[in-house]
Amino acid sequence: MSNNRVKKVAVVGASGRLASRIVPELLKTGQHTITAISRHDSTATFPDGVQVARVDYEKEESLVEALKGHDFLIITLGARVPPTLHASICNAGAKAGIPYIMPNVYGYDILNDGLNDDFVYGPVTKQGVKDVETSGANYIVLCCGFWYEWSLLAGENFLGFDIDNKKAVFFDDGKARINSSTLTQCGRAIAALLSLPITKEDPSKPAIEDWKNKGLYISSLLVSQRDILDSLNRVLGTSDSDWTITHENSKERTESALEEIKKGNFFAFAKALYTRVFYPNGDGDYESTRGVANELLGIEKEDLDECTKLVLVSLP
Repeated sequence: MSNNRVKKVAVVGASGRLASRIVPELLKTGQHTITAISRHDSTATFPDGVQVARVDYEKEESLVEALKGHDFLIITLGARVPPTLHASICNAGAKAGIPYIMPNVYGYDILNDGLNDDFVYGPVTKQGVKDVETSGANYIVLCCGFWYEWSLLAGENFLGFDIDNKKAVFFDDGKARINSSTLTQCGRAIAALLSLPITKEDPSKPAIEDWKNKGLYISSLLVSQRDILDSLNRVLGTSDSDWTITHENSKERTESALEEIKKGNFFAFAKALYTRVFYPNGDGDYESTRGVANELLGIEKEDLDECTKLVLVSLP
């Protein structure tokens, strides 16, 4: 590390859904050398300007060697990777001397024990943070909510919308508000964070150390399902009469999904995950309890209709 700045950033999963939005935003700053950590047999390609380190994830020494000299490690992994892989990467990062790790925990309020104790993603959140703590490195968790454009496109089990068939399932009255971020907003936030000094140079200005072993709370939108349907109507030129709108009790829907998971229905995971965040107790609105760092990072909230348009251009 030199001049109190992050110079070298390693990214695991750099070609994936989230990291493929993070890497271009980091490149735009021109402040970092970026290394994509990739399996030795991977055929993934990366943007110009990104260095590639091919590793054997089953051999710690391979990972440690690839990670040496880096100042920050960002981990993004798919849902079905071996559960031990994340800990292995964290341990290798710490052994390589990396002081900060952003674990594979992207979602809701890591400080909300009531949510995390009653949440299908809660064990993932807790374990991801613990993996970094156990390694001896410091963590910064990106608390960004659900990825808006991806979630809206994913179907009824997610935000409750089937756009193709004009169906909407409102959880309760559909008016519970949650924080949500676009994938690109996540990239902007991380790029802005890593452009800050590591330790304070001016007491009145932010530094990376402000979020040491904490959550970095950011958001594009604070919206309800009702807000989303209103946006869809504006963008599509439709009205409620064009949609089949039903209502389900959020608690009953969550419990039903959990029973489906026990029976082996993996797809019910998303149904339980998303519905739980929409409970009317405000668990999905971390902005009101924690605040968001958008202003400190110099990133603005986004326009709901513009975010919705990102979804519709993806439709066939």
